[in-house]
Amino acid sequence: MIKLKIESIFDPLRTWAEQSPGNWNILLGSGFVLLTVGMILVFVFTKKMGKGDERTNTINLKSSLIMLWGIVICDFIFPKEYMWQIFLLFKYGLALIASGIYLAVQYKRDFLN
Repeated sequence: MIKLKIESIFDPLRTWAEQSPGNWNILLGSGFVLLTVGMILVFVFTKKMGKGDERTNTINLKSSLIMLWGIVICDFIFPKEYMWQIFLLFKYGLALIASGIYLAVQYKRDFLN
């Protein structure tokens, strides 16, 4: 039953993406933008925090845990029968964005005060 609900959510996306190569390229491009923004966020805030000590190590470990949870949740949500390459791109992009947002919030809370 859950599988049918998930398929009903992603089936319109699949039909839209298969209508033309332009739609497929838009979906692929937006996935790469999401992945790139997430990588930049994580890289920038990891470098801004500086060398590892007790405080930054716990922040980095929590960020990695958030990234892992994002990947696991997306594994349950995204379908694996079709467009799995695109959903793999979105899965890692969303996980990196979530981790980057956590790092940004922690940086603002701990280092700017």
